[in-house]
Amino acid sequence: MSLSISDNLAASLIAAPIMLPSLAGTMALIFRRRRRMVAAGISIGSTALQVLIAVALLLRASQSDPTPYAMGDWPAPFGIVLVLDQLAAWMLLLTSVVGFAVATHAALTKLDRKGWNFHPIFQFQLLGINGAFLTGDLFNLFVFFEVLLIASYGLILHGQGARRLTSGVQYVVVNLTGSTLFLVGLGILYGVTGTLNMADMAARGAQLAQGDRGLFLAGGLVLIAVFALKAALLPLHLWLPRAYSSTAPAVAALFAIMTKVGAYSIIRTTPLIFGDVAEPILLPAALGTIALGFAGMLAARGLRDMAAFGLIGSTGTLLVAIALFDSDGLAAALYYLPHTTLAAAFLFLTVDLVVRWRGVEGDAIVPTPRFAGASLLAFLFLAGGVALAGLPPLSGFFGKLLILDAALASPHAAWIWGVILVTSLIAVVALARAGSTVFWKHDETPELPEDREPPRLVQALPCLFLLALLVGLTVFAGPATRYTQGTAAQVLDTPLYLRSVLGTASPPSPAAQGDAP
Repeated sequence: MSLSISDNLAASLIAAPIMLPSLAGTMALIFRRRRRMVAAGISIGSTALQVLIAVALLLRASQSDPTPYAMGDWPAPFGIVLVLDQLAAWMLLLTSVVGFAVATHAALTKLDRKGWNFHPIFQFQLLGINGAFLTGDLFNLFVFFEVLLIASYGLILHGQGARRLTSGVQYVVVNLTGSTLFLVGLGILYGVTGTLNMADMAARGAQLAQGDRGLFLAGGLVLIAVFALKAALLPLHLWLPRAYSSTAPAVAALFAIMTKVGAYSIIRTTPLIFGDVAEPILLPAALGTIALGFAGMLAARGLRDMAAFGLIGSTGTLLVAIALFDSDGLAAALYYLPHTTLAAAFLFLTVDLVVRWRGVEGDAIVPTPRFAGASLLAFLFLAGGVALAGLPPLSGFFGKLLILDAALASPHAAWIWGVILVTSLIAVVALARAGSTVFWKHDETPELPEDREPPRLVQALPCLFLLALLVGLTVFAGPATRYTQGTAAQVLDTPLYLRSVLGTASPPSPAAQGDAP
C-alpha cells in the first residue's frame, strides 16, 4: 500500500499545524473556568491530532520537493506563503510529540489548575512554534516569533511566585531587545533587496552589486545574532538558566523546543540566503556554549538548574554541527536535534515528579529521607542522564558520533573533538553526583509534615512516552539518518527551493512585480 498522500490533501494539511492550535486555544479559552476537564481534553486531543498531521506531512515531504502553500491564493513573493519541506516536517513532528507529552503531564499533575489560562496559552505557544517552522517569509517569521514569545510570557509566570516574576521580567526584557534587533535586521534587508520572502531574497541577494553586498550581509548578521539569542548561544545565554529553572519544570520541558526555533532559523536562512558569513563566529561561540553549559551542570545545586544548564550544553553541541555548514554536519545536527529536545524535555518532566513526590527538599541536590516512588524516579533520572550526556545505548551517543565524524574534515576538528569529549565526561560526573545524592544517599531525619498529594504512577506516563521516543530514535537510527541526510541535501539545494517556491531560480522582473494576481 502506498504511503503517498494526494497533492490536494497535502496542500490543505500544510496550514493545519497553524489553524488547529488556534482553534483549540480559542475553544479551551471558552471552557477554562467552569469545565476545566473539557479544556484539558481539547488541548490534549489537539496535540494528539497534531502528531498525526505531522506524520502525514512528514510522509508527503519525504516524497516530494518543497511544497509552497499560498495564503489567499496570492503567489510568492507577493503574498504570505507557507513552505513544507523535509526540514519543516521534521520540526513539526518533534514539536507535536513534545507538546502532547507536556499537555498530558500538565493535566495529570494538575499543573494546569494553578491558573485559568494554561491550555489556551499552551495552544497559542504551539501555534507560534509551528508557524515559525512553516513560514517562507522573514516578516512572518518575526510575527510567529512574537506569538510564541507572548505565549511564553504567560507560561513562564504560570503558578505565580516572586522568583518566577523576577525571572519573567528579565525574560521579557531580553526578548523585547531581541525583537527590536529583529526588526532592525529586517529593515536593512528589505531596504537592500526590496523583499522579505526568503526565496526571493536569496535570489536577489545573489545578484546584488558589490556595494550593497556588505550592507546585506550586515543585516544577515543582525538576524543571526537574534537567532543565536533565541538558541541561548554564548554570550547571549544568560537569560535561559534563570528563566527555565524558575518556571514550572513542565513548562521548561516545552521550552526545550524554543531554543531549537533559533537553531532552525539559522539552518533555514544561513545556507539559503546569507552563505557562510556566520561561520567564523558561530563555531567558537558554540564550543564556548558547550563548555559553559556542562560546567554549569557540575556547579548546579538544584535539579532544575542542572537540567537548564544541560539544555544549554546540548544546544551548543547541536550548533557545533550546524556551524560546519556542510552536508555531513547538517545531517548529524538534524539527527541530534530531536534527541537533545526529547532528552531535555524528559529530564525536566522527571525533575517535576521528583519535586512533587519527594517532599520538603524539592529539587535540591541533597540527601533525603526515603520517599514513595523513588525507585521509579531513579530509573527515569538515570535514563534522562544517559540521554542528556550522550552515552550509549540511547540516540545521543549515535548523534555525537555523527557530529564527531562530520567534524573530521574541519580544520578545527581537534578543538571540536576535545570540547565534546571532555564536556561529555563533565556531564556524566555532574549527573552521577546528583543522582547518587538524591536517590542513593538517605537522610533519616523525619520529614516535616506537609500537605502534598501522594505519588501516582500514572503521572510518569508522559516521561515513559518520551523515553520510548528516544529508544525509537535509537532503534531506527538507520532510517532516521537516511532521512536527515536527504533533508540536509534538500536544505543546501538553493536552486531547488527557489524553483519550488517561486517557480524559477531567478527573481521576478520589475514589470512582473507590478502585476497583482
